[in-house]
Amino acid sequence: MCRLFGLTAAPERVRATFWLLDASDSLAVQSRREPDGVGLGTFGADGRPEVHKAPIAAYQDPDFAREAREVRAATFIAHIRYASTGGLTPANTHPFEQRDRLLAHNGVIGGLPRLEDHLGAAMSLVHGDTDSERLFALITTYAEQTGDVAEAITRAVRWTAANLPVYAINLVLTTATDLWALRYPETHELYVLPRAAGGPSGSRHLDHASAAGTVRVRSADLATTPAVVVASERMDEDPGWRPLEPGELLHVGPDQRMSHEIAVPRPPAHRLTLADLDPHAQASQKPARS
Repeated sequence: MCRLFGLTAAPERVRATFWLLDASDSLAVQSRREPDGVGLGTFGADGRPEVHKAPIAAYQDPDFAREAREVRAATFIAHIRYASTGGLTPANTHPFEQRDRLLAHNGVIGGLPRLEDHLGAAMSLVHGDTDSERLFALITTYAEQTGDVAEAITRAVRWTAANLPVYAINLVLTTATDLWALRYPETHELYVLPRAAGGPSGSRHLDHASAAGTVRVRSADLATTPAVVVASERMDEDPGWRPLEPGELLHVGPDQRMSHEIAVPRPPAHRLTLADLDPHAQASQKPARS
């Protein structure tokens, strides 16, 4: 399944190094089986989004897999794509950018023609074929109406859950100062770690690596700076990791104050199972072997 990763150290801008496909022994096998794209999104000192992404699997370009991306920002969002909707193009590769926000998503939403009709003129925000970007356009539409991103996510996911076939909607959304994450329903896990400066020992830099051999991130600055991390899986042995509850929406503000609520308490009205998906989508949603 797609791998999501988000990190905020706001208000501090910290330096971090990302390997979006970690060059582990299992990488070649995994990338032949699943990954269809990688992406990393941050914000510059001026608050403008900066996105680096490519629709490519590691086995096609070993140098790309080993390349380290060192960036400095207050918020970070990374994604490993296993395509369920849309071809392997830059326009279909996460994260997506809309109105100075970035979003990455893991899951499957059906009934896209109905969603497109509901979006109307807001389809101008959409440049690719994915369900993810269309959901993002709905969130953006509500955010422009309400001025509240958490309310916009809640309204968009509730509308989707009530009107469209849904297998899963796990997402991470960032601005230059804030991070939001939603797990819905219980199909896929999503974890959060409020990490004190230096981690449990109080003096250790951050060095996270997913068991699936995909996202890896290292930051010496987080030896002295607190952060909040969101990921599709626990990425180290820190006992502070916890899974988001189904329907839980997490918000981390610019002062790292966290708030959370069960924003979408009801299951999807038209719930999809793995058997309902086409073979390509099924393959995209199965957990990666570690």
